[in-house]
Amino acid sequence: MNEGTDLTAAEIEAGDELFKRPTTFIMSVAAIDGLPAADRVEIALAGRSNVGKSSLINAIVRDGALARTSNTPGRTQLLNYFVTDDRALNLVDMPGYGFAKAPKATVEAWTKLVKDYLRGRPTLARVFLLIDARHGIKPVDMEIMALLDTSAVSYQVVLTKADKINPFELEQVKAATFAELSRHPAAFPAILATSSEKGDGIPELRATIARIIAERR
Repeated sequence: MNEGTDLTAAEIEAGDELFKRPTTFIMSVAAIDGLPAADRVEIALAGRSNVGKSSLINAIVRDGALARTSNTPGRTQLLNYFVTDDRALNLVDMPGYGFAKAPKATVEAWTKLVKDYLRGRPTLARVFLLIDARHGIKPVDMEIMALLDTSAVSYQVVLTKADKINPFELEQVKAATFAELSRHPAAFPAILATSSEKGDGIPELRATIARIIAERR
């Protein structure tokens, strides 16, 4: 259930090297016609509001201030683009879905943006679907999973805040998540458990991204 078990030492090193140099914010996108050129591999991070997307991005790239973090759900309302120093990869921080302290019209607008993006981005190699390890998959997550399935977009679950529960509970959440993923055709059959605060699972996540880039090349 954890891709870290089959990653090689070379892939771990490749993931480490990929994010040793600076990753830079390049743009925020409010409408689908504002997307940058589809000229490199793209990885997107999706998840419920306040699941920890920005914190995870900061942990991956070793820059605690790159992606803005907030305790207020719905802070990210645009597609925020970051590019690695070697120009091999775009990381995309997607608007959080579910509860958000924003006007209804704003929520509807960024929900449409997310759906349009998922359905029509040719360089999107994988979506990392972030699930809070303390809560597991919720109905609102199932809606996004159904959209990813129908859009034929490969996605992989990343459990966040895994350090906030004990190891036994974490294994239970992994098992329940894996059982659900087996029913979804676009779901990648592996789960990564992470902690942005303690760094757990971050080397494996970096290595997974490096593997995706290598496969696309």
